[in-house]
Amino acid sequence: MNISPKAQSYMDLEDKYGAHNYHPLPVVLSKGKGIYVWDVDGKRYFDFLSAYSAVNQGHCHPKIVQALCDQAHDLCLTSRAFYNDCLGPYEKFATEFFGYDKLLPMNSGAEAVETALKLARRWGYIRKGIPENEALIITCDGNFHGRTITIVSISTDPDSYSQYGPFTPGFVTIPYNDPKALEQVLEEKGERVAALMLEPIQGEAGVYVPDDGYLKTCYDLCKKHNVLFVADEVQTGIARTGRMLCSDHEGIRPDMVIIGKALSGGVLPVSAVLADDEIMLTIKPGEHGSTFGGFPLAAKVAMAALQVVKEEKLTENAERLGKIFREEISKIKSPLFKYVRGKGLLNAVVTEPTNGVEAWDICLKMAEMGLIAKPTHKHIIRFAPPLVINEQELREAIAIIKKAFEEII
Repeated sequence: MNISPKAQSYMDLEDKYGAHNYHPLPVVLSKGKGIYVWDVDGKRYFDFLSAYSAVNQGHCHPKIVQALCDQAHDLCLTSRAFYNDCLGPYEKFATEFFGYDKLLPMNSGAEAVETALKLARRWGYIRKGIPENEALIITCDGNFHGRTITIVSISTDPDSYSQYGPFTPGFVTIPYNDPKALEQVLEEKGERVAALMLEPIQGEAGVYVPDDGYLKTCYDLCKKHNVLFVADEVQTGIARTGRMLCSDHEGIRPDMVIIGKALSGGVLPVSAVLADDEIMLTIKPGEHGSTFGGFPLAAKVAMAALQVVKEEKLTENAERLGKIFREEISKIKSPLFKYVRGKGLLNAVVTEPTNGVEAWDICLKMAEMGLIAKPTHKHIIRFAPPLVINEQELREAIAIIKKAFEEII
């Protein structure tokens, strides 16, 4: 695709002065509104990544931005050394919103995952009686929970863990979407297992949707063996899959829920762990925290972001439009297209590289035509527009995607 000198200058700055830990699509964005973003040359694109589902409420949602600006004039940060008049109301709002006793506020998704791991181990020692330093946490292959040393210790992706060892012990990895594997580990080691942590849909793995009933079966096995069921809903939560939490599709209530990304509508890094008192109160003052966790700006922004999801019926919109997306995308006539999968507006197309054309090339073609998305695992393209998209806009975007697939070869 053609890159203007202006755009190239910004890309060159990143290349020279920034770490080379990302490989972005060659589009330099400078503005966003709703479902659209504009580059530095003024070209408009449908955003079909939504900052990895952080911008469910659309770019620069006026209600969320107003909450940020109003609070920024009064008080931005206190640390947790003192109380402030924003955190308590936010914790009350969010726990009632999701139906849990307590919320532990953090910033990034990875921090929230680390928090959940600490809570699970602490619960295992204090409540379950696991011998000190013997607790196990079960995770699944293909996972993506973040980038910290402990989290990459449980990754099965060489790009995530290679040459970062030695790794954190205390984890057992099993195949995803295989309840028999979970049952076997619990039968053999259940007395030492504190928790199972998984993504209800594996996002970075290419929107890998498990079989119907998988989550419920895993949940029931955890209950049988007195093991916590921990759902990493950082990407799948907050209406993205057509339910407020993806776990809701199977009618289960995880013992812990990890949320982030869209918790702020993409305005700030805001994350949290939700759990009941039996779990949350195992951590006492001084035993875990974050200077910015639950800071006033985050509290106000998160409340506004959640209110937008409810008021604008984004859960229902994702459910309805997701069905249309998969139905229409499945009609693509191209040797590059294999199939589409997903729930709500979290979807992916699995491609078949043909005549040297791969998923990256398709994404470049779509960008030329005014829609941006990103490959994952080289042959899969994830499609996740802001949930404020309407049917007409969705169909316009689908037409671009179809045309890109059908014209590139």
